[in-house]
Amino acid sequence: MTVKNVKKVVLAYSGGLDTSVILKWLQTAYGAEVVTFTANLGQGEELGPARAKAELLGIKPENIFIEDLREEFVRDYVFPMFRANALYEGVYLLGTSIARPLIAKKQIEIAEKVGADAVCHGATGKGNDQVRFELSYYALKPDIKVIAPWREWELTSRTRLIEFAEQHQIPISKDKRGEAPFSVDANLLHSSSEGKILEDPAIEPHVDVFQRTVSPEEAPDKPNIIEIGFEKGDAVSIDGEAMSPATLLTALNALGKANGIGRIDLVENRFVGMKSRGIYETPGGTILYAAHRAMESITLDRGAAHLKDELMPKYAELLYYGFWFAPEREMLQAAIDKSQEFVAGTVRLKLYKGNVIVIGRSSPNSLYSQDLVTFEDDQGAYDQKDAQGFIKLNALRLRTLAMRKRKLGK
Repeated sequence: MTVKNVKKVVLAYSGGLDTSVILKWLQTAYGAEVVTFTANLGQGEELGPARAKAELLGIKPENIFIEDLREEFVRDYVFPMFRANALYEGVYLLGTSIARPLIAKKQIEIAEKVGADAVCHGATGKGNDQVRFELSYYALKPDIKVIAPWREWELTSRTRLIEFAEQHQIPISKDKRGEAPFSVDANLLHSSSEGKILEDPAIEPHVDVFQRTVSPEEAPDKPNIIEIGFEKGDAVSIDGEAMSPATLLTALNALGKANGIGRIDLVENRFVGMKSRGIYETPGGTILYAAHRAMESITLDRGAAHLKDELMPKYAELLYYGFWFAPEREMLQAAIDKSQEFVAGTVRLKLYKGNVIVIGRSSPNSLYSQDLVTFEDDQGAYDQKDAQGFIKLNALRLRTLAMRKRKLGK
């Protein structure tokens, strides 16, 4: 459905071919004033060209916004998600999902600052990102107008995009003229590769698909031992050196990359109803996930730990579907954050050829007691005779059921 009467629109702009075509299309199809927003989320690309390209396409300097969001991204989005140990469908560390609400939030903030009445994203009508962006927009500004070009225009092929770009003098780099073998999305947490040569889930991905990790076979033959420090569930140091959230994740990414850690080949269930195959690389996040669970293993009470594990699939699903700003996610986050009050200490890890192996954990808040678990004389810390009554009470209903079956001859 075409949005009516748009005067000024804030576009999530990367500077690439697709969003540059969208920029010009907004100007021609809507006659709207365009404001560009480019976020540095640690995707590894220089953002200067995005400014230059926006200016080339007629955007006023005061309407070009470029922000370094790496620290905010990790501190306020990635770390809260990792406190929950969130995995979608048991595998996916939600690297793309968690970036969308932050981009949407900044677009809305800019829209309010410049008096824009609309926002625009470049997500297609088949994927999850359109949902994530738009649910976030409406949660933050319910009366905002949303433009989704891929659901409106007729530029439905690479050829048509390039023809439109040539018609409107949009620069096209040589590598964009051919058909891309697959699409890539990246940020400080992960990179995802999808489409084209990766669409057949029976075919192993080519080595060129992987960008953030060496193969486990090519990783060093000697293991790398590291120690991660935690406070209130968040990683705060590596090998005793205190680091900011983004700096720490960057360092873990380098360690994960060198040791071939964090590759997954996944077929997932999209929110819109179809299955899709993706190749994800989350080197630092994979290390952080293992370390955080190890830290929780000695600091969380059994009831709290098991409840967290029950809540996690729902939390992960909410993030995947785009409900970051929904009240149910915030309710779950409050419970999760409460559980992290005593999750502090250090975890030692061995990184070796694609594996993250926990080899030690310690905490001033540890609930682990050697006096209780020892096979040696525990000097009265645990009376083993008490176990008999504990077992009989728990067996009472099972014995009652068994007697009924015997009585009925079943």
